[in-house]
Amino acid sequence: MTWDVLYTNVHLATMAGAEGYGELRNGAVAVKDGRIAWLGSAGDAAAAGSAATVHDGAGCWLTPGLIDCHTHIVHAGNRSDEFEARLNGATYEDISKAGGGIMSTVRATRAATDDELYAQSLPRIASLLAEGVTTLEIKSGYGLTLESEAKMLRVARRVGATLPVSVATTFLGAHAVPPEFAGRADDYVAEVCAMMPLLAGQGLVDAVDAFCERIGFSNAQTERVFQAAAALGLPVKLHAEQLSDQRGAELVARYRGLSADHLEHLTADGVAAMQAGGTVAVLLPGAYYFLRDTTPPPVAALRAAGVPMAVATDNNPGTSPMTSLLLAMNMVCTLWRLTPLEALAGCTVHAARALGRQNDIGTLEAGKRADFALWDIARPADLCYSFGYNPCRGVVNGGVLRAPAL
Repeated sequence: MTWDVLYTNVHLATMAGAEGYGELRNGAVAVKDGRIAWLGSAGDAAAAGSAATVHDGAGCWLTPGLIDCHTHIVHAGNRSDEFEARLNGATYEDISKAGGGIMSTVRATRAATDDELYAQSLPRIASLLAEGVTTLEIKSGYGLTLESEAKMLRVARRVGATLPVSVATTFLGAHAVPPEFAGRADDYVAEVCAMMPLLAGQGLVDAVDAFCERIGFSNAQTERVFQAAAALGLPVKLHAEQLSDQRGAELVARYRGLSADHLEHLTADGVAAMQAGGTVAVLLPGAYYFLRDTTPPPVAALRAAGVPMAVATDNNPGTSPMTSLLLAMNMVCTLWRLTPLEALAGCTVHAARALGRQNDIGTLEAGKRADFALWDIARPADLCYSFGYNPCRGVVNGGVLRAPAL
């Protein structure tokens, strides 16, 4: 067999199989037409085939490309002024009265052109790509009008078309009630449901999300959004149980949703529902840290129930301005006692499932998309052990190597 590229002299953490990292030392991976065509021992490669291009990995570790499965990374402006104000004694109410909070980001995002929104988002995205991210979920939710939500989703598609990263888009129109609908949340939910077929018809929506919370949307209002998504054949996911128990996890699991995200106030009933519905738990340590929360998600209960746990940055300007998935991996280990294996699985195989793409990405297996990252580390656990350090030495997206080159 003739391959396009062979990556050899690498240790593989395939993340495939039921246990461990799926380690294969002194391995090799062959790529054909952007897919993994073969992988195995480097010593067996010559008998299996040949490649026009061979890259020597110098004994580094090769993992699946990292997947950030929950971000709000396309937005305009930032809220560092609010961060500073809070540390100088201002309350959330003070900031809101002064025009801050999520509506500050909504105003900035509405005012930005497509090009401005793209340009402001690039540095944040570049930080993730430099750390081995090959797939990125991007939500809307800072427009809250048809025009501005479409703009955010167009920019997200542009990111995927112009940068070496696969992008999954999520329509989050039910993120907050905009000022023009103040006191009329039900009317705004109807508006969100009316936006959905128009945006989906433009090919801008891969999934639908909502913020089910006392300061967001009720369980009943969220279900209306889910019903509209189901009518269009769109999968759903949910910001659930971050600040209180609104039984959102049970709701999204009933719709066999892709994921329930945050989950600090998840109950035993919610865990059971997620297990039955095949819904992934997406853990977001950045917001927990930034808000100085003290109620951790029930990791032990999720683990005992066999609910897959993904890990993501939740990059957003208000509660998690984090652009390092490696830091998120360290945080879930130090704050919530996930193991390094669970943390890496959370950014690969389980993150792929949270996007409904487990058959295409997330593990190193023949037939899957050739997305992987090369790391100058002694063992896979090093990815969680060090923080503030980036050991990534190369990234392959769809079979194409990008800098830093091997």
